Amino acid sequence: MVATLYGSRIRSQATFRASFLADLAGQVLIVGTEFLELWVILSQVSTLGGMTLPQVAVVYGLGALAFGIADMLFGEIDGLSSAIRSGKLESLLIRPVPVLLQISSLDLSLRRIGRILVGLAMFVTALGIAGFQPTVATVALAILAPPAGALIFGALFTLAGALQFWLVDGREFANAFTYGGNYVATTPGAVFALPLRAFFTFVVPATLIAYAPTLALLDLPGPLLVPAWAGWAGLPAALLAWIVAGTAWRAGVRRYTGAGG
Repeated sequence: MVATLYGSRIRSQATFRASFLADLAGQVLIVGTEFLELWVILSQVSTLGGMTLPQVAVVYGLGALAFGIADMLFGEIDGLSSAIRSGKLESLLIRPVPVLLQISSLDLSLRRIGRILVGLAMFVTALGIAGFQPTVATVALAILAPPAGALIFGALFTLAGALQFWLVDGREFANAFTYGGNYVATTPGAVFALPLRAFFTFVVPATLIAYAPTLALLDLPGPLLVPAWAGWAGLPAALLAWIVAGTAWRAGVRRYTGAGG
C-alpha cells in the first residue's frame, strides 16, 4: 500500500524531468545558502559552540539529511489545515487507507531529494575532514543517526498536523516546531542558552537529531544537558516522540466532525 501510493507520486513527477531538475537545483542552492550563514560566522571566529568549521559541517550535514528525508515523506502533513477548510479531509476519511498515510503522500515532492543529497555529501565529507575515527560503534551510529533524526522530524510534522484539528489556521504556529526544530538541529546546541537547550532536548528533541550524535561520532565533550552519550538517544527519543504524535493525531481525527459545507 505504501509503495503503491508513493510510487504513483514519484512516477507522476518523473514525467516532467526539466521541472524536476530545476526544482532539484533550487533545493541544492537553498541548502548551500543556509550553510553559508554558518560559514560566514565561523570566518569571524575560530569556533561556534566549541566546534570548528568541519565539526559544524558534520552537524549541519546530518541535520539537513535527516530533515530532508522527513520533509519528503511527512512534509505535507503540516498542510492539513487546507484539507480541513476545503472539506477534502472528509473524502480521505472514507477511503480504506490510513488518513495519515494519505495526507503525507498527497504532494510527495521529489525536488526535496536535493536537500537529502547535499546533506549526505556534506555529512560524509565533513566526517572525514573532522577526524572521524571509524569503529564498529561509531560506524553503526553514523548509519543509524540519519533515520533516527528523520523519525524525530516525522513525529514533529505529525504532531504539527494534529494540532491543526484544534487550531485550523495554526500552520505557522506548527511550523515553529518543525522548521524551527530544523534550525536548532543544524546548529551546535552549545550556542543556545540553558533554558532553550533544555526545551530543545527534553520537549522538542532537536539537539538529539544531529548535534548529540556528532559529539559521540567525533568523541567531543558535550555541554550541560547534552552529554556525548546522548548521541545514542535518537531512536528512543523518536519512539517517545511518535507515541506523543500518534496519540495527538488519533485524538484529532476522533474530534473532527466535518467541514460543515
